[in-house]
Amino acid sequence: MSDLLVRIDDRDLSARWTDENPETRAAIDAALPIEGEATRWGDELYFRTGIDAPAEEAREAVPVGAIAYWPQGNAICLFWGPTPASEGERPRAAAPVNVVGPGSVRP
Repeated sequence: MSDLLVRIDDRDLSARWTDENPETRAAIDAALPIEGEATRWGDELYFRTGIDAPAEEAREAVPVGAIAYWPQGNAICLFWGPTPASEGERPRAAAPVNVVGPGSVRP
C-alpha cells in the first residue's frame, strides 16, 4: 500500500513518504488533495501550490522518480529523467528542492 497517490491526467502513480524533510511533508499532507496545472521542464513536471514550507534538506540532484517541493516557487515537482540543468541522465532541479517521496514514481 502506498502513502500517496499521484494522478496525472488518467494515470495513477503510487509513492511513499520519505522522512528526509518532515516539515515539508507535514505541510503537503495538511494541504492534500492538491491540484494544479503542470508545466514540463525536461523530464520534470511541476505545479505551483498554496503551500509555504521552508527549505530543509534541500538539494538539486534528486533520484529518478522523486517527488519534491520547490520552496522558491511553492511548487510540487515530479522527476523522471534529465532536466535542462542535468549533467548526464540524473534529474537535477533548477534550484534546491525538498524531497518528500523517494525515487519510485515514474510518469
